[in-house]
Parts: sequence; structure tokens; C-alpha cells
Amino acid sequence: MDVKISKGKEKRICQVTWMRIMDLPLVIMIDILSRLPIKSIFRCKCVCKVWYNILYPDPLFVLMYEKRSLKFPCILLSEGIGEHSLLELKEGYRYYYGRSKRPIPLIPKFHYPPGRVSLVGSCNGFICLLNDSMYIEKHSVYISNPLLGEYFEVKLPEREISVNQVTYGFCFSEVSREFKVLRLVVREHIHVSELKIYTLGVGEKWRNVGEIPCPTRYKFGQVIVNGALHWMYHEENDKIYSFDIETEKIKSLPAPPGLGTPPWILKLAEVGNCLCLTDDKSRWSANIDIWWMKEYGVAESWTKDTIMVNSLPRAFNRFNINPILIWKDGEILIQSFRCLASYRPESKRFIWVKVYGDVSVATRYIPSFYSLKTIMGENFQVTNVYPKTKIL
Repeated sequence: MDVKISKGKEKRICQVTWMRIMDLPLVIMIDILSRLPIKSIFRCKCVCKVWYNILYPDPLFVLMYEKRSLKFPCILLSEGIGEHSLLELKEGYRYYYGRSKRPIPLIPKFHYPPGRVSLVGSCNGFICLLNDSMYIEKHSVYISNPLLGEYFEVKLPEREISVNQVTYGFCFSEVSREFKVLRLVVREHIHVSELKIYTLGVGEKWRNVGEIPCPTRYKFGQVIVNGALHWMYHEENDKIYSFDIETEKIKSLPAPPGLGTPPWILKLAEVGNCLCLTDDKSRWSANIDIWWMKEYGVAESWTKDTIMVNSLPRAFNRFNINPILIWKDGEILIQSFRCLASYRPESKRFIWVKVYGDVSVATRYIPSFYSLKTIMGENFQVTNVYPKTKIL
């Protein structure tokens, strides 16, 4: 319809058609929802049945979210007693000032046996947990997707009287796409360890890899670089041991040259796909050294970054400096006991990263909406307790 106006010009009235999000093609709708923060995703699941079915377990949504989560990983915060929460590191979030970001508490508490529950490792959205009982015959191992509230208990080999110590590791092979639980057994009066491997989704049997000459102490750790799991022995500071996740072979790598620090003080980590070793030195030293293996396996590629002790935040303990990951603008996220801070290498300054709640252990975590049944099989019995995530 045309309407004449006073200046002699004609103005055409156009009818505007409004489109609802539900009118969008399904692929576009899934793409939009996969870009949301975790807390918003769980809220959207409560909007309607259509969104509930899209957000879980639609394969396209799970795949789209997985690709984007690699760019913005989370920090899995643990209080050390089986209670976990997630802190998202989304671009543009302001962690340094104002109201701090509130982590997403993951509930409910799993039905663990009595005792302290510790994190063995985290791989592609799944975590491995150990019930740290003081008695070897009573400990338990669990695999969980904390985001979905799923978990199951791993069936362990029968107890052997001669076993003196048991150590566990958790890793993922990028080649075979298999998750593996490592079990290193140390027997009384024998200095050679025995390694067994349990592959998720491949029966319930532990494969005996055989005796290995390299020792470990308490646990393997979570340092995975170049397709291998790395750790250090508490009596050696000149070498780093590695377990190739695909070939299941063990070898050693050279540690940084000239280390005079006792090995139990050194801390190994994976930061920016590089092996990283923190040397806190002695209590009288004015600096802390962070070593980086720039070229994997090459001894000459170790480079050192020095942090002055007087630049540490007041609440930081110099003997508990744990680099976690490299994030915005090349800053290094570092934990010290219950505190988080971001270190800027160029200016050599620390800035607080404020979060609610206690932080006992902070671990890099890639969130995933894949169910454990995608690995173990649809008929596998998985404990799934509702509600999966508490929204605050």
C-alpha cells in the first residue's frame, strides 16, 4: 500500500516478518546453542523438549561443542573430597576486578567408599578418580564425566599379598582414540615394577604389559605431551620418564641441565603443549625457575624463565607454584594452594584470578557432552544421577 506525504514524495510501507529462533533450520539452531557457556546450556535444556533433545544427546551438538571447547578450556576445581566445580575461561570474561566469576558446582556427590578421593587424570572430558584408602585392598577407581554426572567403578584385579604399592594413571591415545587406565604395581623387596593396562570399552580385563625397570612414586601425574604420559621419580632429578600411550613403550628424557634441587621439590607440568618443570630451589633463593622444553626430546631445547620471589602475590606459597595453562594474551595461569593468579611473562607481574569457593586442586579440563556409554557401549551399566548440574 502506498501513502502520500506532504512533501510530495511517496513512502512504501513494508510489512516486517518476525522470525522466532524455533523457526530457524535445525543446524543453525544447534550451531547457536553450541556457542553458549555451560551454565546457559543447562538452563536452555529446561526451556522446552525440543531444546532438551538438541542439547543432549544430539550428536551434532556434542560434536560442535567439542570443537569449540578446545579453544576455551575449563579449569576443574576440586576440594579433594569428591566435590568438583568448573570455571570457564571464555574470551572477554573479566576475572581480575569486580564481581568474580562463580564456578559451576557439579553434583551430586558420588557414592564413594569412605576415604579421600583424589584426581588421577583428566582426558577429553572424562576424569579418573581414586579412593585413597590407606589399605591397598580397599581402594577403588572410578571413571566419570563430571559434566553429565555419570560414573562407573572400574573392576580391579584380585588383591595379591605381595603387593606393596599401587600407582594409577589415566591417558588417551589420539591415534586409536582409546582411553587407558594404567596400574603400576610394586612388590615387596623387588625394585622392578609391573605394569597393567585397562582399556575402556574393550572388555573388563587388565592386560599385563610386563615388568618395567623405571619406578614411580604415589602417582603418574597428568603430564601428557607428544602422545606420552610423563613423570619423575622421587630419587632422580636428571631424567624424566615417559609412557607412549599408543605403543605402550617406556623411555626416558633428559631433565634440564645442572639441577641441584632435590627431585621431590621439582614439579612437572604440561603448559602450551610443552614439557614444563618448576624449580622452587631453596628457601633462601630470590627466584623460582620455570624450564620449558621447546623441542620435544631435545635436551638443548630446555629454556629457563625466572620469576622473582618478591613479585609473587602475598597469599602465594613459593614452594607450591603449579603452572596450569597458557591463556589470554600469552599469560600463564598458575595455582598456589587455594589461590589462582595469571602471570604475565613480559612484565613479570601477577594478577589475581578471583573465584568463589575453595581451590584445593586446579586442573585443565576440556568439557564434553559425550556420554560414557559412547565409549563403554549402550548396554554398559553407568550410574547417572539427576540433577546433573546445579544452576546458581
